[in-house]
Amino acid sequence: MAVNSKDKGGDVEIDLHELVAQSDTGARNPSGPVKTFLAALALLWSLFQLYYASNVPFILTDLIGINVTLNSDAARSIHLAFALFLASMAYPLFKSSPRDYIPWYDWILGLLGVVACMYLVVFKDAISVRAGLPTTADLAISTIGIIIVLVATYRALGLPLVIVSSVFLTYVFFGDQPFIPEVIQWKGASYGKAMWHYWMQTEGVFGIALGVSASMIFLFVLFGAMLDQAGAGNYFIKVAFSLLGHLRGGPAKAAVVSSAMSGMISGSSIANTVMTGTFTIPLMKRVGFKSETAGAVEVSSSVNGQLMPPVMGAAAFLMVEYVGVSYLDVVRHAIVPASISYIALLYIVHLEALKAGMQGLPKPGPAKTIIQSLLGVLTGFLSVAILAAVLYYGLGWTKVIFGDATFYGVVGIFLVTYLALIVVASKRPDLELDDPDAPIGALPEFIPTLLTGLYYLLPIIVLVWCLMIERFSPGLSAYWATIGMIFILLTQKPLKAMLRKSGDIAGEWRDGVIDLGQGLISGARNMIGIAVATGAAGIIVGTISLTGAHQIIGEFIEFLSGGNLIAMLVLVAIFSLILGMGLPTTANYIVVSSLMASVVVDIGAQNGLIIPLIAVHLFVFYFGLMADVTPPVGMASFAAAAISKGDPIRTGFTAFFYSLRTVALPFLFIFNTDLLLIDVGPVQAIFVFLVATVAMMLFAAGTQGYFFAKNKAWEAVAILLIAFTLFRPGFWLDYVQAPYDQLAPTAIFETAGAAPDGGTLKVKVKGPDFDDADKMIETLVELELGAAGDGEGRVTNAGLTVLLEGDKAIIEEPFPGTPFFEPFQSFDFYGDTPVEVVEVRQEAERLPKEIFYIPALLLLGLVIALQRRRTDVPAF
Repeated sequence: MAVNSKDKGGDVEIDLHELVAQSDTGARNPSGPVKTFLAALALLWSLFQLYYASNVPFILTDLIGINVTLNSDAARSIHLAFALFLASMAYPLFKSSPRDYIPWYDWILGLLGVVACMYLVVFKDAISVRAGLPTTADLAISTIGIIIVLVATYRALGLPLVIVSSVFLTYVFFGDQPFIPEVIQWKGASYGKAMWHYWMQTEGVFGIALGVSASMIFLFVLFGAMLDQAGAGNYFIKVAFSLLGHLRGGPAKAAVVSSAMSGMISGSSIANTVMTGTFTIPLMKRVGFKSETAGAVEVSSSVNGQLMPPVMGAAAFLMVEYVGVSYLDVVRHAIVPASISYIALLYIVHLEALKAGMQGLPKPGPAKTIIQSLLGVLTGFLSVAILAAVLYYGLGWTKVIFGDATFYGVVGIFLVTYLALIVVASKRPDLELDDPDAPIGALPEFIPTLLTGLYYLLPIIVLVWCLMIERFSPGLSAYWATIGMIFILLTQKPLKAMLRKSGDIAGEWRDGVIDLGQGLISGARNMIGIAVATGAAGIIVGTISLTGAHQIIGEFIEFLSGGNLIAMLVLVAIFSLILGMGLPTTANYIVVSSLMASVVVDIGAQNGLIIPLIAVHLFVFYFGLMADVTPPVGMASFAAAAISKGDPIRTGFTAFFYSLRTVALPFLFIFNTDLLLIDVGPVQAIFVFLVATVAMMLFAAGTQGYFFAKNKAWEAVAILLIAFTLFRPGFWLDYVQAPYDQLAPTAIFETAGAAPDGGTLKVKVKGPDFDDADKMIETLVELELGAAGDGEGRVTNAGLTVLLEGDKAIIEEPFPGTPFFEPFQSFDFYGDTPVEVVEVRQEAERLPKEIFYIPALLLLGLVIALQRRRTDVPAF
């Protein structure tokens, strides 16, 4: 599909499929036997990943008596071997390289990548014997492997990640040279030590990131590719339009909702923009949106698709490993910010429609009043809530009912439900891909449209059941959801043909097999860039672990920020944004979180704030995403502008303006972890969600200059102040009443003993700096006290050994492996001045922070009353 995008230099033709291919799947498309070979190879990669995730290796081992299972190290090597070879085949090396055939040098580069990876599998026993003592062959293979990874990175992701990786490589070998700034110099590493570190063990290229790519990310990407191949993407778009298209600015609202649902499928900003934008952007323009506005709405909603669980652009699975929490915890922490961000974008679209006096598309049936529309929306939300509750508690009963046969019981429920939904769907015509430029007489009806594809939700329910009820790993859960999708792809067409008693049933079976093959191939091609990115990011992470660069860079950022937490967060945000302009989201997240996450936590502790590690990782991830929006590099903005025929730079700036809510959210949840549902119960979680939704909508109204009428300057300030108060009522309460009572250090055991079962205790620690004995540093730590009992025992079990001497509470150096060994590395425990507890903090009894909602809501009522007097346009 080629469309024109106006730029300052004139009309520029952009092929959208080419744009997606260049960024996600590879732009080369050879013909003949080579095309068949590459398709077979991609198919083999998907089958290998399914094999690795399943129980088949263990069953075969028992049957044939030969061990055919794969450990994690071997799986990573094979995973990267596939990625490097397919990258050489699918992505041309130069702009002038042929697209319709593969030149000889690409075959050589691809095979060298396979050899370098498989060397670790074939000679794994010999390599383990000579650990740390590389042979000439080891060094040659490692060198070839690093070069091929960088070449593949250049092919699939462009030059920026290659440059960043090369800078880190240069630092490893030449860290002691004069051209390296003195403040970050280090002694350097020998060639053998570095190459072994990068390639021959799991500290570099084959590190955690590539392991997560092989064990989790591939299966979720494959699951999404199969959903799309089955027709779920078009189904989500049609359902969104039938539900919202009749409202003011309806196509734009439908774009937001369909992009949220499609984000679960693609996990790619650009692919999401093209997939939904091809249909939604022309319709937005038809109801009155300007080209740049229509493109910006699509970009904002598509980029936010990576924030929405479960896929989250692969970052969710990396967080599992880096933060050390379960996948369900990551989803729980991410769901409220992602949801309110989407709701706020819907509201921004509504405000734009109000300002322009737009109407929705015609809807079948009699017109509804505003009250009826509001009741319909409310009923929809209640239905979703009830469905979610039934789903959760209903799934939970499966283990009670079926006991040890739960798995077979759930398979039976799946089959019966699938057949019932197929019967329902067969009574209605299949959804067709519409021409967005064709005139629309009326929107499709919601219920008939919904019923045509409800069975697409079954594999998603399987995914939820495996994760929440069976507590399977994310990889195994995605495996069973994918098996469900395979069954649907194979059977949906022939079953419908049989039920309709029409069509060629044998041909429909063949089509099902073809769809399955296409889904498996598409999933593999979608993974090439991600696998290569995690391998290249491993070079950077390996450099950090080898050199301790995170400490040096952290100290530099700390110096620039002056030890101020807000300044530090702004610098990290800018750092993430700049790196994200050149790196894909996954690689950017890996790099910045590896460098900065622990630094932000430390600076927070020095400023008296305990910041959960998951909050910092989500902070980094949010700002890395913004690079897909921000000019001059934001590729999603270019893709949207190509569809809308608008200016890509103006589209990018408009999208960034719409995304200010995404910029504000990370700062808010750093200081108010209730938004991440940390230590929040179910009832409180609902309250937090409702208040945060209102606050985010008010933030949108304040920044968009329109609420019930056009905002006056003071009204905009008042609305933003109200939004801030709803988000952070504790900010004002801290000025009225101190959050903690400051107790003497010697009260540590008494306070710990009085704490409730499972309670925590915050203490401030002060001592000499390890690098400068004359400098005193301090930090705030939180002790997990565990079960109720003796205070001294609880403190010791929490990882802190404290000796009371007079009015002092002296801390002994923590042992390696204990909770405070790493955080206390900056202290000098062997100097004349001891490291000691200088303050014990006990939560003070004070007013509930929610009391500040009262003046905020009163001020909100005043603003609404004044604005309502200036307009006769209905708010909805």
